[in-house]
Amino acid sequence: MTIDDAEFSDLIARAVARLDPTLERRLEKEPQAHLDLVVITRRAHDETNQLLAAAVSSARAAEWSWEAIGTALGMSRQAAQQRFGKRPEPIPGTTEHRQLVGLTALNEIDQLNEWGRHGWHSVGYGPLFHDVEKSPVQWEHRRAVIGSRKAKDLEARGWERIGTMWFPWTYLKRPIDLPAVPGEPA
Repeated sequence: MTIDDAEFSDLIARAVARLDPTLERRLEKEPQAHLDLVVITRRAHDETNQLLAAAVSSARAAEWSWEAIGTALGMSRQAAQQRFGKRPEPIPGTTEHRQLVGLTALNEIDQLNEWGRHGWHSVGYGPLFHDVEKSPVQWEHRRAVIGSRKAKDLEARGWERIGTMWFPWTYLKRPIDLPAVPGEPA
C-alpha cells in the first residue's frame, strides 16, 4: 500500500505530536511550547536521519549500487556514497579490535557466534561488516526485527542491544559464563 504525500506528512506530524500530548493545547497559550515543538521535531529529525542511514546500509547489504541508492534519494551516486559510505571509526581505548567483513544476512550470526566463542563480541556494524572487540568470556549474538516481540523479549531477558539499529534489524548480544576459547576461528 502506498500513501500520498499529504497522508504521509499527516502521519509524521501525528507521530511527532504524540511525543508530547499536551503540545497542541499549549501552542495556543504558551510561548515555551513553540520551543518545545522545535526540540521534539529536532529529535524526530535526528531519528529519521539514523533510520535513513540504516536503510541505505540495508540496501547496500542487499547489493544495490550507489547509483540506484542515489536515484532513490534524489541525488547523485557520488553524493549518496559520500554521505552514507563511511565506515565507523575504531572504538577508542579498546585493546583488541577487528572488523569482520564479507558478512551477509545469511552468514553473519553464525560468524559472530563462532567469533563469540573465542571472546569477540560485536560493538558496531554496517553493510557487510561488524566491528568486534576481544574479551575474556564467550559471547552469543542474535538479530531481530526492530520493535518485534522477539527483540523486546531478548532485551527483557538481559540481551544487550548493539549500537544503533540497522533498519530493519536490531542486533543483540550477551556474555556467556564461559572463558573464551583460545585462538581465533579457523
